Amino acid sequence: MPDATGILYATTIDGQGGGAALSHGDIAAHIKADSLAWIHLDALHADSRDWIKEELDYLDPLIVDALLAEETRPRMVEFDQGALMILRGVNLNQDAQPEDMVSIRLWIDAHRIITVQRRPLKAVKDIQDRLAAGQGPKHSGDFIAMLSARLFERMEPVMTELHTALDDVEEMVMDEPSIEERQTINTLRRQAIIFRRYFAPQRDVMAQLRTMDFVWLDPPAKRRLQENLDRITRYLEDLDAIRERAQIVKDELANGLADRMNKNLYVLSLIAAIFLPLGFLTGLLGINVGGIPGSDLGSAFWWFVGILTAIGIGQVWLFRKMKWL
Repeated sequence: MPDATGILYATTIDGQGGGAALSHGDIAAHIKADSLAWIHLDALHADSRDWIKEELDYLDPLIVDALLAEETRPRMVEFDQGALMILRGVNLNQDAQPEDMVSIRLWIDAHRIITVQRRPLKAVKDIQDRLAAGQGPKHSGDFIAMLSARLFERMEPVMTELHTALDDVEEMVMDEPSIEERQTINTLRRQAIIFRRYFAPQRDVMAQLRTMDFVWLDPPAKRRLQENLDRITRYLEDLDAIRERAQIVKDELANGLADRMNKNLYVLSLIAAIFLPLGFLTGLLGINVGGIPGSDLGSAFWWFVGILTAIGIGQVWLFRKMKWL
């Protein structure tokens, strides 16, 4: 329900997994009441900052700036009754790269949840759909546990795709190393590095959240946060393994290419060794001076060709006996 103030979505949360959509006139009253309400805003809208300052004037200016900042890093800042959180999810929008991760900024306390986006995030739509079906979050702690779970669940296919791509490259390197595979390996390592840069601080956010003493973070929500912490930790371990495997595959590719080059140089060296004495003899007989053997013999050319052939065969036999071939 986008409107002139930049509000994309607004709903109550009834404590039973459902909610009722709020009209623009009802939003201001609900976010000041004791009942729980969720407001989702567009950070790119020109009026979003003014709306936050007017309707949420109790928020620290630091919070407002963080919610609307152009560039963010995953983190959490604890305040008296609530918390500022910035999380990121993989970019699953059309024609986008997954590593170009999308941020979601939150102010959350016992009675209100304010989320801000600059680009669409599918995890947010997941919660909206669950609320519509009566299976959504029941309180603030449940909301952050569910949101982080959906963010991390959508990372799973991307991680699987990274592993599969690396397996394919590793198989190609083992079968037929090619210089083109180096770019693929570099791309996989770059993706792993970018993902890790955003996953690591989100692990810290989950670890910090489950130790908070907010009244809206009940034991079931903390247990779910612990599961989310375990999942993001596993992703980080997978990313470290991908980086290490990619480096090993890159080293194997370099060794394969070096072996191929050495083999080619070896063959060329053998060819040069075979033709070196033959070239010497033909060059020697090609000088225009008197006394060249066979100059008066009509079959001398064919005798010379036969001698060169015999020398060539003899060299091949000698190289084989010395195990150079």
